[in-house]
Amino acid sequence: MITDTDRSHLRRCVALARQALEAGDEPFGSVLVSAQGVVLFEDHNHVASGDSTRHPEFAIARWAAAHLSPGERAAATVYTSGEHCPMCAAAHGWVGLGRIVYASSSAQLGEWLAEMEVPPPPVRPLAIREIVPDAVVEGPVADLADEVRALHRRLHGFEPDPAR
Repeated sequence: MITDTDRSHLRRCVALARQALEAGDEPFGSVLVSAQGVVLFEDHNHVASGDSTRHPEFAIARWAAAHLSPGERAAATVYTSGEHCPMCAAAHGWVGLGRIVYASSSAQLGEWLAEMEVPPPPVRPLAIREIVPDAVVEGPVADLADEVRALHRRLHGFEPDPAR
């Protein structure tokens, strides 16, 4: 069940996704929150640098592995604007992070890209549980998914840039 606290963290993820888009990158943002509700790490996509592995969920997994005990990782929650790709889901599973809450799903992203006639990504978009079967996963969240969809439409030239 998505709580008001979850929605608040997801709204921050969407804001980070917007920040990524405004910086010329793909619109994805993520936040790592401790069991006590403390934001530990946040990031957005950096793939425009030419390194296609610079996803915020992957950065969270690497940060958590370096800074948190296994118990702290398992008790933490990862919030993200879009469901993890297979690379990030695997990193999440290998590091032993806890719950995942996302605003929009991989299936939704696939539908949006198809509607816009954007070629599919080089890696098949799979649901997190196809990679990490025991993951605790919640999402999507309809109204926030609509916001994420608008960011992807803007990325691909189907929505006007509000700054212009």
